Amino acid sequence: MASFDLPLDQLERYVPDVPEPADFDTFWKSTLVAAAGPLVLDIRPVVNDLALLDCWDVTFGGFGGQPVRAWYTRPAGRPGPLPAIVEFAGYGRGRGLPHERLTWPAAGYAHLLMDNRGQGDLYGCGGDTPDPGSGGTMGGPGVATRGILSPHDYYYRRLITDAFRAAMTLRELPGTDPARIAVLGNSQGGGLALAVAGLIPDLAAVLVSAPFLCHIPRAVSLTDLAPYGEVATYLSVHRDAGPAVWNTLSYVDGVHFARRATAPAHFGIGLRDTVCPPSTGFAAFNHYAAADKTMHTYPFNGHEHGDAVHTRTQLRWLNRRLT
Repeated sequence: MASFDLPLDQLERYVPDVPEPADFDTFWKSTLVAAAGPLVLDIRPVVNDLALLDCWDVTFGGFGGQPVRAWYTRPAGRPGPLPAIVEFAGYGRGRGLPHERLTWPAAGYAHLLMDNRGQGDLYGCGGDTPDPGSGGTMGGPGVATRGILSPHDYYYRRLITDAFRAAMTLRELPGTDPARIAVLGNSQGGGLALAVAGLIPDLAAVLVSAPFLCHIPRAVSLTDLAPYGEVATYLSVHRDAGPAVWNTLSYVDGVHFARRATAPAHFGIGLRDTVCPPSTGFAAFNHYAAADKTMHTYPFNGHEHGDAVHTRTQLRWLNRRLT
């Protein structure tokens, strides 16, 4: 797919007016207050057959106190306190198996990989957290339209709350440095990382690539691919639901969270990305409130952006800040 969005010089200046709900802050404050309760519900060691890394199966209290699973992995024999990273997985993916995501613990970080409630059947090695808000469902078709007629019922209200609670949980896990907590994600995970950055004022760093849930109305107008295409398909059937749908989505738009984020940020975007169009990620980046922010673009790449090359830039950038 050739470049289909704005040229780079326009992307760099793209600061669209993305209207936000008047009660945006109140909505999220009340949501997080309602979720207050014990964070670490269970933690037990896992035999991962890796000589250099230790792993634990963690259950923490997410939205509504509902149990959410995660893998906690750290370098063996290093008691800490270590800088720590929460990683959020992409759309349709669960936490998988404990040996799947090893880059960050191998680099010396404590690493928490959060499961996506009700996801895990689209790729990877599955998930272990049901979504009681959707009748306890696991996996199956996409989640982008679950509860989409009301911001209070919407799936991403629950998942963003889980992500916030995961970052707070990491501060309580053994051997982590609460002052050096970063959040990281690609695609859906990038959208979650942005949301957490807007909700937690004292994060040490934020790493975002190809972010989903940004400048959502524009994204739906540019691409037919999932997850945004699921919203268009829904509206093609529920023809009168537009006002309710756009209102709901305005409460989870990453642009609004970016306006409130103050942690140093590292972004990456492929300029041929037809899943999460480049202008939508740039909208979040250009609105991002912190002065310490950097963007890496990949002119000939799509949703995969810079792949392992980009991971190398992330490692070097984060190491300078946290280690």
